[in-house]
Amino acid sequence: MSLTLTAMSDSTVTSGRQQWSGSGQTLQPPRGPFISVITNRTTNLLIRGAMLFSVGVFLALVLNLLQVQRNVTLFPPDVISSIFSSAWWVPPCCGTASAMIGLLYPCIDSCLGEPHKFKREWSSVMRCVAVFVGINHASAKVDFANNVQLSLTLAALSIGLWWTFDRSRSGFSLGVTIALLATLATQLLVYNGVFQYTSPDFLYIRSWLPCIFFAGVITMGNIGRQLALYEYKFIQEKSHQD
Repeated sequence: MSLTLTAMSDSTVTSGRQQWSGSGQTLQPPRGPFISVITNRTTNLLIRGAMLFSVGVFLALVLNLLQVQRNVTLFPPDVISSIFSSAWWVPPCCGTASAMIGLLYPCIDSCLGEPHKFKREWSSVMRCVAVFVGINHASAKVDFANNVQLSLTLAALSIGLWWTFDRSRSGFSLGVTIALLATLATQLLVYNGVFQYTSPDFLYIRSWLPCIFFAGVITMGNIGRQLALYEYKFIQEKSHQD
């Protein structure tokens, strides 16, 4: 009787193995619906994009509030329509730009084959955000002798932010490129009367504005890289558990 049961169990195990292996390929057990969703590349991009957009909108509301309170930027009365004293189109534009930057940085790292490994933890990202807010706060609150001194100070702080939390050549190049494009777009907006800067010293804007854009690009790039790394580790852990 025991021999019969042993033979039956061996045949069951053998048939089970045959179901999981065929033509020299080993099939993985089916994954649950949650794992199937989060491991989908398109879904991951949408989730990360939504999170980056939310962070960009929040930072735009807070930081633009500092600029408006100090009368650094002036919006016409008919376009001010929010409790944060900001034009309605500023947060969505900043959120969209943040999502694009945050998604672009990991893609550039992947294309160059140079994964960013410097200070890859959330505590470092939070410190980077705090330093960026501090740089923006300094541009609005701290009084300097002249605009040249302010611009040089913010430039040094922005480069220090990149050196402390990034140190990648791709991050620096992308930050400079996007900062220049954003400065040009701001020049066009001011030229067309959408808003204006008080005491402009660089054509229609303030000379320190590219430094703020550069620091913002580095900050959102770090957030995007960390989100991509976190999701990759999460997917790997869930796949191993299954």
